[in-house]
Amino acid sequence: MGVFDLIFPRKCFGCGKDGNYICSSCAGKLKPSRQVCGVCSRPSTKGMTHLGCKTQNSLDRLVSIWDYEGGIRKAILALKYKFALEIAREVSELIAKEMKKERFIFPSELVLVPVPLHWHRANWRGFNQVEEIGKLVAKEMGWKFIPDLLQRKIPTVPQTELKREERLKNIRGIFSLNPIHNIQDTKYPVLIFDDVWTTGSTIKEAAKVLKRGGAKEIWGFTITKGR
Repeated sequence: MGVFDLIFPRKCFGCGKDGNYICSSCAGKLKPSRQVCGVCSRPSTKGMTHLGCKTQNSLDRLVSIWDYEGGIRKAILALKYKFALEIAREVSELIAKEMKKERFIFPSELVLVPVPLHWHRANWRGFNQVEEIGKLVAKEMGWKFIPDLLQRKIPTVPQTELKREERLKNIRGIFSLNPIHNIQDTKYPVLIFDDVWTTGSTIKEAAKVLKRGGAKEIWGFTITKGR
């Protein structure tokens, strides 16, 4: 038994039952997130950005799968620790299964780009949980995966520790495009993938960098959405 097994034995984060980190019963109880406009946060059909909210560098669509509560919230919090790859694999399987339901309609060709961690934080955690889950989801869905399209130039204070105004200031100017990629050659929608949407400040900043770099269509894609 490893260190991680001692901290997080294979028990359901929802009900405590042995066998999986989110059992089939608790997975069925996860609350689907209401789709909203990624600019104004008001309800929107399939998460499309309202015409009146669109700007040159705004998101074109936002998709969040579940509300940030219950077993999925506990699983995401556990992913912040080192050696959490087993939880990441299980969460990615749940995501891919949910994405194939009728309430989600996606084109067959997409590019998934995870929100990057600064190298220092990635080294401390042992891995980037968003990148690991994104890679597995992209493989399952048949999407292209570019983990290093965005680079994080400077470390930041975790967004969860800040108020709304502080979050906006905290992430301003932290991303850049990786020069080895030419985003203008990407003709498919780009999904910026993260674990939680709260204010959306991180994904919005990433979208701005990608749009300024020549990306034509940018969607936000998160596992959960806070309320």
